Amino acid sequence: MHENVPVLPLVRPEVVEATYADMIVEYLKRLGIKYVFGVPGGAIEPLLNALARSERNGGPQLVVARHECGAAFMADGYYRETGKMAVVCATTGPGATNLITGVSSAISDEIPMLVITAQTPLPKFGRRALQESSCTAIDTVGLFRHCTRYSTLVSHQEQLESKLVSSIMSAHRIPNGPAHISIPSDILRSKTQIKPHIHSDLFVHDFYVSDDLAIKQLCVKLGKVDTIAMYIGSGAGKAIKEIREFIDLTGAAFVTGPVGKSWVDEMHPQYHGVYGFAGHESAKQLFRSEKIDLILAVGATLSEIGTSGWNDELLNTKLVHIDASVEHFTRSPMANLHVFGNLKAIFSQLVKNVREARKWGRKWNALPMKGIANRLNSLLPIEDVKKCFSHSTPVKPQRLVSYLALNLPEDTRFFIDAGNAWAWATHYFIRSNDQGYYRIAMGYGSMGWSIGASIGSAMGNPSAPTVCLVGDGSYLMSAQEITVAAQYSLPVVFVVINDAALGMVKHGQRLGGQESIGWELNKINYAAMAESMGVTGIRIESTEELLNLNIKQLLKKNRPAIIDVCVDPEEVPPMGDRIKGLADNESATPGG
Repeated sequence: MHENVPVLPLVRPEVVEATYADMIVEYLKRLGIKYVFGVPGGAIEPLLNALARSERNGGPQLVVARHECGAAFMADGYYRETGKMAVVCATTGPGATNLITGVSSAISDEIPMLVITAQTPLPKFGRRALQESSCTAIDTVGLFRHCTRYSTLVSHQEQLESKLVSSIMSAHRIPNGPAHISIPSDILRSKTQIKPHIHSDLFVHDFYVSDDLAIKQLCVKLGKVDTIAMYIGSGAGKAIKEIREFIDLTGAAFVTGPVGKSWVDEMHPQYHGVYGFAGHESAKQLFRSEKIDLILAVGATLSEIGTSGWNDELLNTKLVHIDASVEHFTRSPMANLHVFGNLKAIFSQLVKNVREARKWGRKWNALPMKGIANRLNSLLPIEDVKKCFSHSTPVKPQRLVSYLALNLPEDTRFFIDAGNAWAWATHYFIRSNDQGYYRIAMGYGSMGWSIGASIGSAMGNPSAPTVCLVGDGSYLMSAQEITVAAQYSLPVVFVVINDAALGMVKHGQRLGGQESIGWELNKINYAAMAESMGVTGIRIESTEELLNLNIKQLLKKNRPAIIDVCVDPEEVPPMGDRIKGLADNESATPGG
């Protein structure tokens, strides 16, 4: 027997009594949610403890963003990739208020999001505790009430489960959106038995209902017209297979809104381009055509940016608005018919009826695009096409976006940030993919959204190629979030449009005849900045360097990369309609 050998104490498995924070995490686990995005803080610590225990057991885990707004953007991107509810958490006081822009973006883009914020312990309410945000201080529940579908304070532990269920169901109610639940830290820490009796599919069930009478009325209208045009909006994704079949059967010409282009094959012979912000002249000409008898707007919010300022080329008495949200009908009072219900159910029925009509010889006129052999030639003026293939230095933005469209893998998740990136991508990024991989947030227009959203998407599916197109102004607002991609070895490629300017502000002022002010940025080497953060940095200063870039190889690495592209700062983005709308002094009314 060896002497002087210390006897090690017997290590028993950790036994921790469950808390209400553990109950929340159990619900998330049953919903199939893998990640909760947030930033730590004192009052939210009980929830973080529960997530730490969960991670050790293979359940939901915490991803720490660098700012709470970035965490909300990450959660948004996670939902877009996985279809699982976005979940974000923050501590009380400034942690909660830092979330507001990200949450506002989510409600504008109808993203189901559970927003969990902490409060100081209940006994401290009204006593000016550090970071207090109760109703007697900075009332965060009241603040979130204006940017969520549901906002509530849990004032007793026995309320928590029912209010949690209400939050989850509110987030998934049509239209989707964020729901906020604020919980004092002492309640999160309270002990409980976890016995959730839930059927998680009921929370997210997409009810397969439709208005049969309205569908019959629409079928009658279809039988009386010869030429159909369609406007496909952001909400059409779940029914795109049936919509595509309807287009093929009827020969309907179609356009999309700037967000709806995510769901269509832009090489389709009936596609006439984007209508709305940074759209194509061919889309406008379609709706101006006297040959069009009926316009179907599908899954469309009909916002200012998606309708060229509620232009009556689209919004007129030829319109039939088909949507799963009654709220959207408030922007189409001039329509001759509203058809409400599940879009997949509606178009399944329409396809069935059209097939039957075709058996009896019924046909509709088609208006195919000219020049379909070269889609750029069919959508763009020849001067623009030349810029898409220009070899000049500095790089033309048109050339950069066309390069990305031609060289990215077909399954690339492509995130576009607010500003000039919106305009360049809407107009020049033309692809055949219709799986929703083109991702843009145009409801609230938050700068920096794409950086966090692309990271959240990659967390949900790290094997999918993911690219973020962002202007240098937006990048400076949210650049710190790329360190999250580095921390998790995510091969996200960030393409920075570097023109040393807030480009949309600069060109907007010039086009609108305004004073030139506030748009200049200092010249920065973003590739060098990236290297200092453990991110691959590549500087592109000429078209030759762009063409020699192997972006597909970057997408296969186990680390993020930044491609800093110095573009021609004098190229004017296609945003004339937006400037016209800003300069219009007349009151804007739907259809006016």
